[in-house]
Amino acid sequence: MLQALIFDVDGTLADTERDGHRPAFNAAFREFGLDWDWDVALYGELLAVTGGKERIRFYVDQFNTTYQRPAAFDELVAELHKAKTRHYTQMMEGGRIPLRPGVRRLLDEARAAGLRLAIATTTTPANVTALLKNTLGEAGPSWFEVIAAGDIVPAKKPAPDIYIWALEQLGLKASDCVAFEDSENGINASLGAGLRTVVTVNDYTRDHDFSGALAVLSDLGEPGAPFARLDGYGQGEQGLVDLAWLNRIAV
Repeated sequence: MLQALIFDVDGTLADTERDGHRPAFNAAFREFGLDWDWDVALYGELLAVTGGKERIRFYVDQFNTTYQRPAAFDELVAELHKAKTRHYTQMMEGGRIPLRPGVRRLLDEARAAGLRLAIATTTTPANVTALLKNTLGEAGPSWFEVIAAGDIVPAKKPAPDIYIWALEQLGLKASDCVAFEDSENGINASLGAGLRTVVTVNDYTRDHDFSGALAVLSDLGEPGAPFARLDGYGQGEQGLVDLAWLNRIAV
């Protein structure tokens, strides 16, 4: 039987990328007088790199090569990322981004059954807290025994380090847990830590390679709106991701 569920955040708990992080980055750029604008298509390409500061550097390296870097470029990147986080948390406080279908239902069931919950993400702790408080209530962050986020490990996804750290804090083996991810970088990280992984895709990740996933789904499903299974093993299956389904598929 499973003992813990470990969740990625952006794209997995909520569809935060396109309508959350992307406009928050753009607001930070405007605040600093930069004419950079990350549209929906460009941001999809930038998502190949995990971590906000890393994403800014990737943009300058690959998409804005004529930009003249100031001598204190690293400091600028850090300040841009701080401003972006501030804009993002303000958006969260406005309740603009809900949890994805089935997430609250599964969290409630897991808590009622005594399963332990954890988070493993490359986003900042402040972003995680803002999302959880504004979707689950002020006590939301306390639902998760371990929140592994941001720069707590030096190597970000697709490296498995964040998941390995979370498992160490839980004191559990990978075989005791199931991870939830939405991207190729994410599943490479979770599989690298030995975790069985359920994937729920989004608009940015539908075409990613999810080889090795337990299942690739549209979402976690709600009563009256079941998930659609998208991988070759269970193509056409519909239903709800609940503890019974997880224990059956994770055997």
